[in-house]
Amino acid sequence: MATQQPVSGDSGSTLGALKSLWPYMWPADRPDLKMRLVWATLLLFVAKGVLVLVPYFFKWATDALAGQGADKPPLPEFLLAPIALVVAYNVMRLVQLGFNQLRDALFASVGQHAVRQLAYRTFVHMHELSLRFHLERRTGGLSRIIERGTKGIETIVRYTMLAMAPTVLEFALTAGIFAFAYGWSYVTVIVVTVWLYIWFTVKISDWRINIRREMNDSDTEANTKAIDSLLNYETVKYFSNEKMEAERFDRSMARYEKAATMTWTSIGWLNFGQGVIFGLGMAVIMVLSAREVMAGTHTVGDFVFVNALLMQLSLPLNFIGMIYREIRQGLTDLEKMFDLLSVKREVVDGPDAKPLEVTAGRVEFSDVHFAYDPQRQILKGVSFEVPAGKTVAIVGPSGAGKSTVSRLLFRFYDAQSGQIMIDGQDIEAVTQQSLRAAIGMVPQDTVLFNDTIEYNIRYGRMDASEEEVRRAADLAQIGAFIERLPEGYDTMVGERGLKLSGGEKQRVAIARTILKAPPILILDEATSALDSHTEQEIQAALDLVSRDRTTIVIAHRLSTVVKADEIIVLKDGRIVERGRHADLLAERGLYASMWDRQREATEAEERLRIARERDDEGVIVRRRTAEVVRKPGAGPAHDDEELADDIDL
Repeated sequence: MATQQPVSGDSGSTLGALKSLWPYMWPADRPDLKMRLVWATLLLFVAKGVLVLVPYFFKWATDALAGQGADKPPLPEFLLAPIALVVAYNVMRLVQLGFNQLRDALFASVGQHAVRQLAYRTFVHMHELSLRFHLERRTGGLSRIIERGTKGIETIVRYTMLAMAPTVLEFALTAGIFAFAYGWSYVTVIVVTVWLYIWFTVKISDWRINIRREMNDSDTEANTKAIDSLLNYETVKYFSNEKMEAERFDRSMARYEKAATMTWTSIGWLNFGQGVIFGLGMAVIMVLSAREVMAGTHTVGDFVFVNALLMQLSLPLNFIGMIYREIRQGLTDLEKMFDLLSVKREVVDGPDAKPLEVTAGRVEFSDVHFAYDPQRQILKGVSFEVPAGKTVAIVGPSGAGKSTVSRLLFRFYDAQSGQIMIDGQDIEAVTQQSLRAAIGMVPQDTVLFNDTIEYNIRYGRMDASEEEVRRAADLAQIGAFIERLPEGYDTMVGERGLKLSGGEKQRVAIARTILKAPPILILDEATSALDSHTEQEIQAALDLVSRDRTTIVIAHRLSTVVKADEIIVLKDGRIVERGRHADLLAERGLYASMWDRQREATEAEERLRIARERDDEGVIVRRRTAEVVRKPGAGPAHDDEELADDIDL
């Protein structure tokens, strides 16, 4: 059975949304904000009371100027003069305006605090969701949902607290005044007019919700395509697909254009219909009042009063339409944000979870089974141990489950069965924060924050001193390189670190892992994307980092694991071989065949490199020979170059 959404542009009620948002508008830990909300509410009612009095001063001033009105208004003698009444009328308008502005100022911090708290909760929740969720979602779409959702929060909070209640109050006061002073015929016309107005507004606004949702979906899609394309700027250039990317983006924007046009067109029809309904109701009441004036039962001041009161009522009526539209649109915007908040965390700490206590750093996998998809098992009863301070390498063909081992150890996922233990403690029985604090990772694809080199290194331990940061950089063999940069450690690395080479990014990753100083280290194919020369330099830094640490090396290049204390060979999710490098070569099994293939590839790469170097040396010899054979007074230089090209070297 489907769970009823607390917030929905279709089925979720406004009261349900307010119930979900109330803890953010009435924060338990902020009594100062509660008092602000109370004072803002009081000022709201005072402002409406003053607003209802304003037309009375207009009526009294009109009657005084026209010499009508047998009964004196209940005012001090000095206010009965026409000029004084006119001045009082304008003063009351200013007082009412002042109360409104003071109310808005008091409520501003309440509304913004609600926006901030819900946005913060959403951000934290995004980080608590599993890696599976983030691999299946698009960052551009998520950012757009959160952006629109936070705006929707502000809309709902502001309009419900500052508009809905005062509008209802003003309508009740207006109806009461008409019933008391002018009779129920006026009240009947007002009630029918307001009912038709609200009915029409609700019907048209409900129709516009689907248009709004289509516009939001198109906006999300266009933003996602734009961010994906810009993040993959180099790939777009490699394949000269700028035109294709622009066309894909434009198709999404065309959908947005169509939906946005329909949105603005529909709001025009809505406003026109509202104007017609209210205009007809106002015309009927003005005719009734005019007949009363002509009959002598009402003064001109009464006619002006009725008109002024109706004009004042038209503002909250327009507000009712806008309130409903904005709240429903806010609910539509919030809908997907609350969908995100309703996503259950796949990996959670148990109620009795305790901090991990690392005494030695021994890691043990015991009969671990795991599948990302129930139809495709990845690990099938994997068992191995990494003794404290030792290095165990995991190798095997692509898809064998090597990287899955590191993801399970980090608890990005939980195994379906079996146990993973550190120093005898089941990692599912300890807190995720303490577990991940004890493990360092140097991944294959290092992604850096778009900040300075120092910030990216310090990310390993944010409270590290400047001296510790520089020492970590030196140990990772990148300190000298950073010092040579014009801005040194303050150099910006660019989006995802794209201003640095692969080797430089890898050294930054190693430096921040050194700074973290974890007892357990995972090297997940840390050199597979690098050339042979850079690999040797990085490997030297990795050997330094892993010294005296429990280390799991997930490797594609077997040359990086020959010194491991044990090598585990995975195939189809099972351990098929294990032992030291020399022993596995002697077995002539899968590891040996992989070693032979990589050695042949390495030798072929080396022969190609030597051939290129010889070719480069040949070009140099040709140029030097051309310089030797050139005689004084000989022809132009290109003749000598042609002669050099003809010399058999």
